[in-house]
Amino acid sequence: MFLEGQPAPSFSLQGSDGKTHTLKDYAGRILVLFFYPRDNTPGCTAEAVGFAKLQPLFEQLGAVLVGVSKDSLKSHEKFSADFKLPFTLLSDPDASVMKAYGAYGEKVQYGKTTVGSIRSTVVISPDGMVIKHWPKVPKASEHPDKVLDFFKMLAKGR
Repeated sequence: MFLEGQPAPSFSLQGSDGKTHTLKDYAGRILVLFFYPRDNTPGCTAEAVGFAKLQPLFEQLGAVLVGVSKDSLKSHEKFSADFKLPFTLLSDPDASVMKAYGAYGEKVQYGKTTVGSIRSTVVISPDGMVIKHWPKVPKASEHPDKVLDFFKMLAKGR
């Protein structure tokens, strides 16, 4: 599934901030939704901490960062507190939103085909269109920098 140029699928999920978040809440802003497999695992922690370090730069470029996984709100709250994450994490326990964004499904791990969460990211424009989609993120620790590079390129084009 490749979503660039498509309207972003709508969603309504509970956040680590105690609020319900919908796509409409971000209308008029650039939204970076990063999907990750699991709180407190090495790759997911590296990615989240990387985004956290770069968050002020994303803010300057007009972007809002939001993470999504199947983990519970309790898990998200602990993960956020342990690593001082400055953005909201959304809980998608049945993976319905992850499936809509192509972030859950068949994947190959260690040579075996399994079904599960797929690390991916979408950038959604202020009018709700997907303007960038990384359908499979190969190196979690390097990904936040790649997303920031995309934003810098966008800023130059303005």
